[in-house]
Amino acid sequence: MPDIGSVGVARWVVIVLAAAALLRAAPAAAASCEAAGGLSLPDTVIDVAEPVPAGAYTPEGSAALPGLPAFCRVHGTISPVPGSRIGFELWLPQQGWNGRLVMFGNGGYSSAIAWPQLAAQLREGSATLGTDTGHSGDDPDFALGRPESIVDWGHRAVHESVTKAKAVMAAFFGQPARRAYFAGCSTGGQQAFMEAQRYPEDFDGILAGDPGHNRTHLNAGFLWQYLRNHASHDDVAQVIPASKLPMITSAVLNACRGNNGTRSGGLPTDAFLDDPIDCRFDPASLQCRAGDGADCLTAPQAAALRSMYDGARNPRTGERIYFGFPPGSENSGRVLPNLPGWSLYWADPKDAARPARASFWRVWAFGDPYWNWWEFHFDRGMANVDEKLAPVINAMDPDLGRFRQHGGRMIHYHGLADPVVPPMDSISYHECVVNRLAERSGQPGGAERARREAAGFYRLFLVPGMEHCRGGAGPDSFDGLGALIRWVEEGVAPDRIVATRFEGEGAARKPAFSRPLCPYPQQARYRGQGDPTDAGSFTCSGDGPPHDLPTLGAEYLR
Repeated sequence: MPDIGSVGVARWVVIVLAAAALLRAAPAAAASCEAAGGLSLPDTVIDVAEPVPAGAYTPEGSAALPGLPAFCRVHGTISPVPGSRIGFELWLPQQGWNGRLVMFGNGGYSSAIAWPQLAAQLREGSATLGTDTGHSGDDPDFALGRPESIVDWGHRAVHESVTKAKAVMAAFFGQPARRAYFAGCSTGGQQAFMEAQRYPEDFDGILAGDPGHNRTHLNAGFLWQYLRNHASHDDVAQVIPASKLPMITSAVLNACRGNNGTRSGGLPTDAFLDDPIDCRFDPASLQCRAGDGADCLTAPQAAALRSMYDGARNPRTGERIYFGFPPGSENSGRVLPNLPGWSLYWADPKDAARPARASFWRVWAFGDPYWNWWEFHFDRGMANVDEKLAPVINAMDPDLGRFRQHGGRMIHYHGLADPVVPPMDSISYHECVVNRLAERSGQPGGAERARREAAGFYRLFLVPGMEHCRGGAGPDSFDGLGALIRWVEEGVAPDRIVATRFEGEGAARKPAFSRPLCPYPQQARYRGQGDPTDAGSFTCSGDGPPHDLPTLGAEYLR
């Protein structure tokens, strides 16, 4: 919320309390819904407040959502500063409210609201919320001529939306939400981290998946892949064609899967790596003896692959700017049209002759429609981008003290076969949180004490074989939100979360196997007996994180 002064805050509190008192006396829920449209909130226009009958409902741009209870649909527009226009959608159950508010995050640079997730929680009795992040569309060019929309997208839209939604709810239900939760993956994971770091009192529980929170460097990682996969100034021919990615993944599994079931956990028969960080695959092992072939790599291809695994680096200092993409993520383990492994973002999905997110660089970073990616310098260019954008769109602060003091709980998860956001980014952040706590203790044994301390309010779960938020050869279906709610409301910290891999579609969909997800740095290990397709046959164990984890330069952690 912008600084509106003590008088403004007092006026807003009076408005909310008065509205709540008025609507508590309303004899009918429908009347309350209509009255919500008349609320006066700072910088906000409630432009829709309508009752929706039980049954199917079809939001704009969505398929029909069946089996919904009757609810009050509220849409508002918030303009906290000139040039900002944030839309939010709030669904309030007409009966049987469970006292919760659940907000869902967005994906990529899209303004789309997660309608199916809103519907699922509405069926559970929760009030549900989404935001358009202050724009319309799915390309970073939405910020052309609208610099405030970058701030909205970066962190302001979620905070403003939940603040106003809570005021509407207090009026509609006659009491505030008992608990508030946020759940998001990818950009939704970034939004989750922004909330925990910047606005720690907005939510009691936060579920953050595969977060693109180191955003300036994530985009540098995409650009690095593109430039390493093309000869200089050649935007047509790829060094490594996408057709070789399945072959590369197969070779990686053959080389590293032997560790599964031993040091890395899981089973030696898994069709994925349980710990790709532990995989030391050498691209030279695939180098063709002569010429080129579908089952081998040329010398330039092996060099490009090695560079992609290593990640973007500063050519002057040699420091790593961003993590490389993990072995085993090169090709989609479960073939999905929109998750083709590395080839999803090693070029623009709509134009293979330019890098992914070119508008981010042209509009957000440099304000230059003629910016040429071949002229980007990963030393001074990266420093300039971070100076301008990192304070607005990166969520890297490891100090979660205020969120913890508020009583907040966070579950953070990441797919270990993610071909979009490297899982090392999540591991690195988790370790930064632990290190910050250890620094504050300043006592012998502080590191181990800090690890236990962090686990009291923040836990990271790595998902073997899962790609970006879903899909892949591993178990990718699990109830992270349910585990979070139990932690917040019952005090039951998640020592394991069961994840399932399903096969088939529709009525033919059935579970293939399940596996426990373990709080990092523990891993799931087979007990040596029992059904290997059943999570109950595995235990979570592990002494501590490896000592040779890749790291970023300190200047790239802001």
